[in-house]
Amino acid sequence: MRKCIRCGGVMEEGFKFTGAGGNVIRRKGLSGKAVYPQAAVCLKCGEISIYVEEEELEKLK
Repeated sequence: MRKCIRCGGVMEEGFKFTGAGGNVIRRKGLSGKAVYPQAAVCLKCGEISIYVEEEELEKLK
């Protein structure tokens, strides 16, 4: 559960994030491992948080 940094409300998680340059976070180099960010939205005030799930972070190590 994520809390909104603006209003303290509960954020709805699991939205797909698609950025202008793509939606992949990759280690330096062409063969770097990739992870896919997601977004959480506060339905109370509209704040958006971009995050990578803990399981995905393990891929970067």
